Amino acid sequence: MLEYNNQKGQLILPEYGRNIQQMVEYCTALQDRQERNRCANTIIQSMGNLFPQLRDAPEFKHKLWDHLAIMSNFSLDIDYPYEVIQKENLHTSPDPVSYHLEPIKFRHYGKIIEQMIYRACEYPEGEERDSLILLIANHMKKLIYGINKEDVEDEKIFNDLYCYSRGRIKLDPSTHKLHVFKEATTATNNSKKNSKKKK
Repeated sequence: MLEYNNQKGQLILPEYGRNIQQMVEYCTALQDRQERNRCANTIIQSMGNLFPQLRDAPEFKHKLWDHLAIMSNFSLDIDYPYEVIQKENLHTSPDPVSYHLEPIKFRHYGKIIEQMIYRACEYPEGEERDSLILLIANHMKKLIYGINKEDVEDEKIFNDLYCYSRGRIKLDPSTHKLHVFKEATTATNNSKKNSKKKK
């Protein structure tokens, strides 16, 4: 009668397969320590053959011995050539990474836009400053369009700019016009229409 894998024990490290797992179990059951050492080295060679592009790297060899200890459920008593991972350290979580969050007035614009507006405020009056402000305003409008896919009134952007800059940037909707953003049509739709017309 056939014995299916789902009727057997669960593999500890499935990437090595059932044969390697059975070899580890056989090695663990050996009574003679020297024989266990020889058997373990043979298993490591077989494990390395599964990853020929990595097997000669020193750090990968260390990893293989760690995996051997894990597959034996840390019960394999041999002379390890490396200090292998301990069972109590197997599932430890790394220390949390501190992340400094700075307050953002309008999150949909992000921190970089905020910094760009502050930098634009420092520019001397002139054509270069005006061009930079219009670039920023158009990018702000593009960011909002990316969220709701609806055309946004220029006045809304100008008000946000005025608020961000604390009144230092004031654009008049009657004299300043921003780009109108529209969703691009896909080429596949046009090609299908053209093919239908030809028929």
